[in-house]
Amino acid sequence: MMVQCKRRVTRPIATVFFALCAMMFASLAMADALDDTLAKFTTDKFPDTQAAIGELIASGAPIAPKLFDALAEGRLLFDSDENKLYVSDGADNLVDARTGEKANVDSPDDLKKVRVNNAVRAALETARGSMSLMVPDPKARIDAAETIFKSRDPASLPQLDAAIAAEKTARVKQALAEARAAIIVMQSDAPEADRLAAVNTLNARGDQDSVGLLNELVAASQGRVKTAAANATAAIQSKLALWNNLQNVFYGLSLGSVLLLAAIGLAITFGVMGVINMAHGEMVMLGAYTTFVTQEAIKAYKPELFNYSLFIAIPLAFLVTGFIGVVIERSIIRFLYGRPLETLLATFGLSLILQPAVRSVFGANNREVGAPAFMAGSFDFGGLAITSGRMWIIVFAMAVFVALQLVLRATSFGLRIRAVTQNRRMASAMGIDTNRIDALAFGLGSGIAGMAGVALSQIDNVSPNLGQSYIIDSFLVVVFGGVGNLWGTLVAALTLGIANKFLEPLIGAVLGKIALLIFIILFIQKRPRGLFALKGRAVEA
Repeated sequence: MMVQCKRRVTRPIATVFFALCAMMFASLAMADALDDTLAKFTTDKFPDTQAAIGELIASGAPIAPKLFDALAEGRLLFDSDENKLYVSDGADNLVDARTGEKANVDSPDDLKKVRVNNAVRAALETARGSMSLMVPDPKARIDAAETIFKSRDPASLPQLDAAIAAEKTARVKQALAEARAAIIVMQSDAPEADRLAAVNTLNARGDQDSVGLLNELVAASQGRVKTAAANATAAIQSKLALWNNLQNVFYGLSLGSVLLLAAIGLAITFGVMGVINMAHGEMVMLGAYTTFVTQEAIKAYKPELFNYSLFIAIPLAFLVTGFIGVVIERSIIRFLYGRPLETLLATFGLSLILQPAVRSVFGANNREVGAPAFMAGSFDFGGLAITSGRMWIIVFAMAVFVALQLVLRATSFGLRIRAVTQNRRMASAMGIDTNRIDALAFGLGSGIAGMAGVALSQIDNVSPNLGQSYIIDSFLVVVFGGVGNLWGTLVAALTLGIANKFLEPLIGAVLGKIALLIFIILFIQKRPRGLFALKGRAVEA
């Protein structure tokens, strides 16, 4: 019994002893391997430096990130005589790369910098990406996965597998799986099932980078893998074509909303009074400069209100340009009713006066109007890239359209405008002051043009010539939609905006505009009153 007890006690002790010995020898072996890896940096040969980077990734050594940073920043030095590697802190202080302790070097000037070329830089970028796979920030992990996806370095596979096993966030795990698929799919010695699974992962990713990678695979592979890659490429390209069309629709809606803002005020003045207002573009320009002045005042006195500057500028621009519109109507336009050619010449001359007047006050250079935080940047929605500024302009244009409809349909002022539009003589006989309605309607149209200037200040240069870029398109929208009909103006603006964005890639921007102009001319020949005919004084005349 005594012998058995001794055996029971002795065996665990021996097991522990051998385990400790094995760990000690493994640790020594790892240390020797790390020393050999670091020694490759001292050979001053690019292939050895690349190999050392790959071995550091595979080893998972704690010193690897610091060495990669030092190599990228040109702070990794070596002594070729003693095969020693050092890290400089940039202030003539040296640290032993192996131990991390301060180094006493007799002749620091004799040390050489570890050189890099494009191949080493690419390997280094992949290595730093691999080391970032386990950082706390999810966005940094996604960026690291994207770096590996583009480099497709097989040395990153161990770190990717470990990161995928430990990852809890679905979006990050997907990015890691896509990076792994980009590596596996090009390895001809990998199991066919793994490569087919990688093709499916790239198909699910479905972007242009995946198409490029799958095209390489089609050219370099055979059998089922090649067939799967070809099918995936066709599926992705079909999906990308659909998203591209949807992207053009969004761009078209964005352009259409700009045209709507610029034309909706003109639809009121042209529809109610039959006035061809060539100074309408200058009202847009004055609204943009009102935004500039508002932001400058906020920056000087209340900088904390900058993110609300557009909300402050919108009513101010409406009041300023609306007041100027009333003054123009009372001082010039009211003497020229019934003479459209003379109103065109008078308002054109007025625009020639307003542009140099603004130039003399603000200068000829473009003025910067900042974007509030909520309008900055962009985001992805499926395969669409949505610009925040453009999206908010679409929302603003629709809000202005709805508000104007409410004014015209649900207020006594709107009722009087509609009465004057449909039959001026009968409205006057019913006691409506048509002269007052003319002035207020012209002021309303000019005020809306000023609000359009607030929106355009976010996507175009604020300069004295700002309005001239939109005046012709505004007239086209009004005539195409139907004079004085706001719903026609909405449909025409969005139609022309979308058509323009689909024509631009096919025949170019200039030819696209010419084609639209020819189409509108032919359309007006067939339907002189536009898409939605509205009886009014301009039509009766």
